Amino acid sequence: MKLIVVENYEEMSRVAADKIKAVVNENPNAILGLATGSTPVGTYKELIEMNKNNEIDFSQIKTVNLDEYIGLGEKDPQSYRYFMNENLFNHINIKKENTFVPNGLAKDIEEEAKNYDMKIDELGGIDIQILGIGSNGHIAFNEPADALTSGTHLTQLTESTIAANSRFFNSIDEVPKTALTMGVGQIMKSKRILLLANGDSKADAVKEIFSGKITSKNPATMLQMHKDVTVIVDKKVGELIKNN
Repeated sequence: MKLIVVENYEEMSRVAADKIKAVVNENPNAILGLATGSTPVGTYKELIEMNKNNEIDFSQIKTVNLDEYIGLGEKDPQSYRYFMNENLFNHINIKKENTFVPNGLAKDIEEEAKNYDMKIDELGGIDIQILGIGSNGHIAFNEPADALTSGTHLTQLTESTIAANSRFFNSIDEVPKTALTMGVGQIMKSKRILLLANGDSKADAVKEIFSGKITSKNPATMLQMHKDVTVIVDKKVGELIKNN
């Protein structure tokens, strides 16, 4: 596992975008695993600029997203499909039919989960998976628990996650309580993983990734078992990790 400490969020975003660009330029048919939330937005802005400057070509790229809220459709501004369209897909030369996000409106959620894992396997697996991390150590919507689920599944969001995500809604009452999320096992099947973290609220969770201990109480610690993980943090998080 490799730790890269950068000066700030902007540099974190540039470094992450450069690593994604290297994967795409090496393999124009790569499968990218994408994340939502505020953390990767800067990286997506960098990729959009790279695409405009003909530094990266998304025309043959396929993408799979980590998760989606249950009950929100693609036209809902709070859905993750809408987020991805607005923050990346609408601004690059990617074919929308090559972008995959779990369907939060599926009539049969278990069937949707099973089909989503099958789709990832059909595509050949994820070449590089982008991850954020919650202050409680969650990756995707795999929350701390006594046991973690391997495949894509329906999950109940914790109070801390609902509270953290409420900043994107008019009120905390509007935040969905459940989501469809890629499981830890599916994430771990990715060929490479790139985890991004900024802000001191993430420091304790990130520190545990480098502790040598693995616990389902911090799902991100499972990444220690992967052969190719790069963690990029800003200077503030880096200092807190090293000083604790």
